[in-house]
Formats: sequence, structure tokens, C-alpha cells
Amino acid sequence: MTPKKVKKGDPVPDFSLPDQHGKQINIRDFTGKRNLVLFFYPKDASPGCTKEACSFRNQLEAFNELDAEVMGISGQSVESHQKFARKYGLHYPLLSDEGDQVRKRFGVSSGLFGMLPGRVTYVIDKSGKVVHIFNSQFRVLQHVEDALEALKEVSG
Repeated sequence: MTPKKVKKGDPVPDFSLPDQHGKQINIRDFTGKRNLVLFFYPKDASPGCTKEACSFRNQLEAFNELDAEVMGISGQSVESHQKFARKYGLHYPLLSDEGDQVRKRFGVSSGLFGMLPGRVTYVIDKSGKVVHIFNSQFRVLQHVEDALEALKEVSG
């Protein structure tokens, strides 16, 4: 049975993953407290992923002003995330989804010809409801712009 794809209006699936420091992050700890921006990306340190991750980094202040926590998720190890975060000064959680269990729970496809994992960003409001989804493998900077716009609408 294939998991159903998370859609706008759905509650965010419950999950817990380690970040680049090995600290377990439980998504439910944010419900009722902060908005969330979860971006699934294919691979640490690849050109598009680096550009996307650094763009989120560069806009962290804007996300904080909109009371949002940014988190990246990909299938690499905690150690890989740690190197990636250190090299590019990424000071937000990068969650290690080895085995792609969370990716599958969200229904994020294997993107390009099934070889490269999909690139999808989810904006979740404080109640835990998905309010915006942006899916594009190649428009990497648009993920950040769309997430900020969606948060502005939520924050009204």
C-alpha cells in the first residue's frame, strides 16, 4: 500500500528524526507554538540543494519574524548533515531521514526518473495544518519565496 500524499489542509504527519547534532526532533513539539517550514531536498552539498539551503539560511531572520521554524529533511546521515551545516553555516535543523520513512509518509516522490529524491516544501501553521505546498526540482530559490509568502498570509 502506498501512503497517500499530504495535501493542503491535512494535518502534518507525526514524526521524530535526529538533527545534524544527533538530537531527536519531534514535530509535535512545535504544534501550538510555532509555524513550520519543512523542506525535503535530494542530497547534502549538491549544487541545487546547497543553493536552496543557503537561501533558507539567508532568510532565517524573515522566517523568525513570521514565527516560523525552518527544517531541512533528506536521506543522508547525521554526520553528512553535520558536515553540510558546518561548511555552509546552516544554523537550523537538518533532519536525517535515512531510509526515507518520513519522505514516504509525506508522499514526496522520487523525483527525476525515480533517481533523485523530490524537492518539496511544506508550510505548516501553528495548529499543525499544512497550509502551503511547493513542489519543484529545479526552481530551488522559489521554495524560500513561496514559503515566506504563505507565512505572511497565515500571519495576516
